[in-house]
Amino acid sequence: MIECVLFDLDGTIVDTNELIINSFMHTLKLNALAPLTREEIIPHMGTTLQQQMKVFSGLEDISALEKTYRAYSYEHHDRLVRPFPHVNETMEELKRRGFKLGIVTTKIRPTTIKALEMFDLLKYMDTLVTVNDVTEPKPHPEPVLTAVRNLGVDPRRTLMVGDSAVDIESAKAAGVYVAGVSWSLKGEEVLRRYEPHHIIHDMKDILELVEQGTTEWPEK
Repeated sequence: MIECVLFDLDGTIVDTNELIINSFMHTLKLNALAPLTREEIIPHMGTTLQQQMKVFSGLEDISALEKTYRAYSYEHHDRLVRPFPHVNETMEELKRRGFKLGIVTTKIRPTTIKALEMFDLLKYMDTLVTVNDVTEPKPHPEPVLTAVRNLGVDPRRTLMVGDSAVDIESAKAAGVYVAGVSWSLKGEEVLRRYEPHHIIHDMKDILELVEQGTTEWPEK
């Protein structure tokens, strides 16, 4: 039986997709770098900002680019960030049923808290594991294992929910169950290539999923 549910943030429980894409496009343009299309940016979303910026720019020193990105992202955050359907209702019900909840993200802690507070989600979380809290970010297992350790739960009774390959890979490497979300910009077909235990099509699907016996879940 599942006793803990961990969530990625961007693209999973908070719709920051347009903010992220616009921030990258703005940063490349302002720094006179070759522009990228949405289709070229989306496959890399989910990795750290530094990893993405190095890929997009071809530069090793991306400190100036990171500064531009964060300034634009902060300025336009509240205008471009949106909620996903049924997230708050699902969190409320999970807490009512006694599940421990946490965030495992490649975002920095200040912007993680900003997004969660914007939609009144911070109050549901028993732990936050951001890129600031680990040495190795996703897809390494360290972030998921850190959340599991913080909560004192059994990995075999933990479910990770995410929208990218790095979420799936990190969860599986940590020995926890994992569900991909069908609303990922990467597409359900792409997520299925990484063999998550489940794909959910509505956040409320989690409520039924966590009540199932995990012995019925496929091993990946």
